[in-house]
Amino acid sequence: MADIRLEGVGHSYDGGRTWALKPMTWTWRSARAYALLGPSGCGKTTLLNIISGLITPTEGRVFFDDRDVTGVPTAGRNIAQVFQFPVLYEEMSVYDNLAFPLRNRKVPKQEVDRRVRQVSRLLGLDQVLGRRSRRLDAGRQQIVSLGRGLVRSQVAAVLLDEPLTVVDPALKWTLRSKLKEIHRDTGHTLVYVTHDQTEALTFADEVVVLNEGAIVQAGEPSELFLSPAHEFVGHFIGSPGMNMLPAEVAGGIVRVGDEDVGTAGEPLPPGPVRIGVRPEFVRIAPAGTSPGVPARVTGIDRMGAYDLVHAVVGEHPLIAKTEAGSSYRPGAVEFLHFPADRTFLFRDEVRCGSLAPLNGRGQA
Repeated sequence: MADIRLEGVGHSYDGGRTWALKPMTWTWRSARAYALLGPSGCGKTTLLNIISGLITPTEGRVFFDDRDVTGVPTAGRNIAQVFQFPVLYEEMSVYDNLAFPLRNRKVPKQEVDRRVRQVSRLLGLDQVLGRRSRRLDAGRQQIVSLGRGLVRSQVAAVLLDEPLTVVDPALKWTLRSKLKEIHRDTGHTLVYVTHDQTEALTFADEVVVLNEGAIVQAGEPSELFLSPAHEFVGHFIGSPGMNMLPAEVAGGIVRVGDEDVGTAGEPLPPGPVRIGVRPEFVRIAPAGTSPGVPARVTGIDRMGAYDLVHAVVGEHPLIAKTEAGSSYRPGAVEFLHFPADRTFLFRDEVRCGSLAPLNGRGQA
């Protein structure tokens, strides 16, 4: 295991005209399980390949603990990497595929057998160890690839690039649980690349959110959901994502349209801001009970366990998550309230403060 330290690391595929990965300084701590989360094309795989040595960064240095590995090829970095699609020796048995990384490093036969059987049992492969890999379906082949990446106990890091993409959705929950179990047993430094927020939030000790080649926030899953530091994090994490409404700060008062909804919790220069509040925390209630805004209901999604009430404030859409069986009807005008402790202010996409109650008036 090793701390993986990036110092000013950035990468361009076109000689510096554009940056797939903007120069960054970051440390992945030893023995932690990280999820690197972001949309397609944001630089996740580029960053992972820089760590593994498949790409040499245009700028900056990569360190494993205190060792500079920037120019060291993949074979000299002692890492395991699992790709999005299966990478196997198809004519070999499942057992031999799992054993190959250990045999290649002259691990004693008894230890090879112990590790192969341990990993195969955890991943549900113990019944197919004697089968040739080419006879497995794509999902099971990917599980074997995952096992190959996890079978070595002494590695600097395990890098997982969208490893469950081709796996049946019903198996993903089980495999994520098994990955966490293996991580607890081995203490590997794990970096798990995904665009799926569910995978990231259920797997990782810490989630690192990447957008347009830059890290916009990192933290525990609950922190990213409850306290996003950037509009992108609010949008990308949560289903549905965070509501954003244009507002104005003047004299410390926050206004949406013609309504005062609260005060700025921190001193802010006057000017436009955006209010961010998650659907889970929007409350629909009679006007006048607390500062809020009128909204016209445009539709309701009945989700079974809850309802999603779609509305517009002026021309701006907003969603409120309510109990199942709500009686709201399209076309009706309701009053929406924003709890001060769950409502944030953003300026230039970055969180600049939070909402506070208006003149001591209570907020739900």
